[in-house]
Amino acid sequence: MEINEKEEKLRKRLEEIKKLEEEIKLREKTVKKKENEKKQVPLRLSPSLWQKVSVWADEDFRSINGQIEYILAKAVREHFKEK
Repeated sequence: MEINEKEEKLRKRLEEIKKLEEEIKLREKTVKKKENEKKQVPLRLSPSLWQKVSVWADEDFRSINGQIEYILAKAVREHFKEK
C-alpha cells in the first residue's frame, strides 16, 4: 500500500471521528437541555425531617435533592400501582 493510500484512509478515519465527536456534543447538549427542563419546586421542611433525609441521602450516595426526588418518584409509582 502506498503512502498516499494510507494518508487517504487516515483522512477518512479522521473525518469519521470528527463527525462522531460532533454527534456526541449534540447528544450532550440535548441531555443537558432535558436536565434543565426539570421543574423547580420550593420546599419547606422541618429541621428534623431535613436531617433525616440528609442522613438517608448520604447512605444512598445521593444529594439531598436527588434523595427527595427518589422518594417522591417511589411514592408516585406505588400510588399508581395500587389503583
